[in-house]
Amino acid sequence: MANSDNQSSLVVAMLGAPNAGKSTLVNRLVQAKLSIVSPKAQTTRFALRGIRTIGKAQLVLVDTPGMFDANERLGKAMVQSALNGVAEADHVLLLLDASRANAVETAQKLLASQGGNKAPISLVLNKVDKVAKEKLLPLTAALAALHAFDHVFMISALEGDGVRELEQHLCAQAKPGPWLYPADQLTDINERLFAAELTREQLFMALQQEVPYGLTVETEKWEENRNGVKIYQQIVVERESHKAIILGKGGSKLKEIGQSAREAIGAQLGRKAHLFLHVKVKEDWKDRPEYYQSMGLEF
Repeated sequence: MANSDNQSSLVVAMLGAPNAGKSTLVNRLVQAKLSIVSPKAQTTRFALRGIRTIGKAQLVLVDTPGMFDANERLGKAMVQSALNGVAEADHVLLLLDASRANAVETAQKLLASQGGNKAPISLVLNKVDKVAKEKLLPLTAALAALHAFDHVFMISALEGDGVRELEQHLCAQAKPGPWLYPADQLTDINERLFAAELTREQLFMALQQEVPYGLTVETEKWEENRNGVKIYQQIVVERESHKAIILGKGGSKLKEIGQSAREAIGAQLGRKAHLFLHVKVKEDWKDRPEYYQSMGLEF
């Protein structure tokens, strides 16, 4: 580890609407898969910290749930988690999907949500590879008129274009002082929750319509042995009809999901994983504090 006298760190929070690419960008910057990603909006449910140490600088990248107009308890808790993540940041990245027609309106709402937060904000236009170049300049000008941004970046988090320049800028903003985490640590999330999130990612990918939003995954038991790890997880759903969809005919859908999740978990843990899944119906799980506590959300 470098001499602490030469170390610096920066806590960077992602702020954006659902599906803007925040998790993809965090994974790209950390150079590891930490946040789950799916084409569906509102995949991220709680703030997760990814850690990247580059030379003498350490970036703590806070992936936050997408900001949206929440009506139910879970949605409100997700939005509050995002606001909490931004409030603790030294630097905020306002991440916008440049390909969306309402990017300026979205930016206005996101900036208004900041309240009294005084951290510098950089504007990050993502998915610019999907936008005609002649449209980017007027879009950037309209956005720049909303706020005195620290810097403006045009990137593709998925392809990696422009991310190196963003990374260098953040490292240059790092504040002198001891690192917040050991140099080899990649995240603050524990393995049990990480494994549950990887299973939930597979559920999001395999299921359609409202089903993914009405479920959660809990790791109930974790047994290490010479052959790897045995993981017992419970998939909690709100309706019997959702349980039937997840199980599939003769349990075929659950078996398929379990195989994909097992492979993903084993790859991330770096050892063989044996995964055992079962599905339970709890109509009121979104109104029970224990499920929020397991995700670090305020109830």
